[in-house]
Amino acid sequence: MKSIEYLWKDRRRRLGLPLSFTRYSLSEDRLFCETGFLNLKSDEVLLYRVRDLELTMTLGQRIFGVGTVCVHSSDKSVPHLDLKNIKNPREVKELIHQNVESAKDKRRMRTTELMGPGREPDGLCEMEEDEELD
Repeated sequence: MKSIEYLWKDRRRRLGLPLSFTRYSLSEDRLFCETGFLNLKSDEVLLYRVRDLELTMTLGQRIFGVGTVCVHSSDKSVPHLDLKNIKNPREVKELIHQNVESAKDKRRMRTTELMGPGREPDGLCEMEEDEELD
């Protein structure tokens, strides 16, 4: 069995210190969140399903040098994943963004947003080899 190579790892922090049982990690195709001490819960989001990234930094978070990256995805089981109180949140958001784009390119996926009255944005669609991007 091949082990996963992680591009980034961190823990949820309290007062800037990694005193938590919530661990986050990023591989080239997935984002992981593992919580718990005795009972573990592990969630993962496939990067090609990520639709949007959001960064929030409250005054308290800025004081301790942390922030929260919110990941919005089209994944049914984990449509919203918050990477709370992580170090270097701007750099992490950019790293996730770059890997999301890479994962979508590998699968030949593009986001199409067709807005109309009462319509939600359409999700991801696979591109045919000879189809052009407009």
